[in-house]
Amino acid sequence: MADLITVDDPDDPRLRDYTGLTDVELRRRREPAEGLFIAEGEKVIRRAAEAGYAMRSMLLSPKWVDAMRDVVDALRTPVYVVTPDLAEQVTGYHVHRGALASMQRKPLPTAAGLLDTARRVVIMESVNDHTNIGAIFRSAAALGMDAVLLSPDCADPLYRRSVKVSMGAVFSVPYARLDTWPGDLQQVREAGFALLALTPDERAVSLDEAAPHRMDRVALMLGAEGDGLSARALKAADTWVRIPMSHGVDSLNVGAAAAVAFYAVTTGRPQA
Repeated sequence: MADLITVDDPDDPRLRDYTGLTDVELRRRREPAEGLFIAEGEKVIRRAAEAGYAMRSMLLSPKWVDAMRDVVDALRTPVYVVTPDLAEQVTGYHVHRGALASMQRKPLPTAAGLLDTARRVVIMESVNDHTNIGAIFRSAAALGMDAVLLSPDCADPLYRRSVKVSMGAVFSVPYARLDTWPGDLQQVREAGFALLALTPDERAVSLDEAAPHRMDRVALMLGAEGDGLSARALKAADTWVRIPMSHGVDSLNVGAAAAVAFYAVTTGRPQA
């Protein structure tokens, strides 16, 4: 059983994993380097544990101890019990869900390993908004995408905001980082995938016309909010595809566009 440790000093070094959670640049540097990430809220913590991530510690307000009792009882790691005010001092924000866990990262798979078994792949280029990353992963999990590949400059899917927005779906869809961009798109093509670049450009064919659900293997490329895919990425694609729009709307938020495109790619897809 885990030790329940009441902490009343916000500078207690045992709480270091949870300090400055709103400092994005600090957390971007610290978390991957130290091999940790933060899960927030009961559902997300449970999903992280179910996905096989080892827990380093938990930070709970008193009323959440009972709600998380089964998780606590199964742990051999410390559980720090703090008041909501102290949690806010440590983390930098009001912890609405009352429960945080510091989790140990797992080694990422290789892109080649994911491509061996996948049929429907998401490829993100320069998506740096953590909310969009989380939303895209949630849609990818819900709509049956098999894997996600990230350009080297994409944001961290395990950053707290991404994990929270995805409701833990980042644990359900395997992902890997490409080492070079856009050069590594060639290995995706060589693995038998058609590279479809999602763009509002008028020269793109509609998703209905492209009929990606009938293709054997599809890699759907998504760009950052606003800028979209770069000229280099578009040049590397096999086909440009678009979502038909009405009422003078020229494009959707990348998270919304991803959900629509995933449905078009996966509905009625060929069976293995």
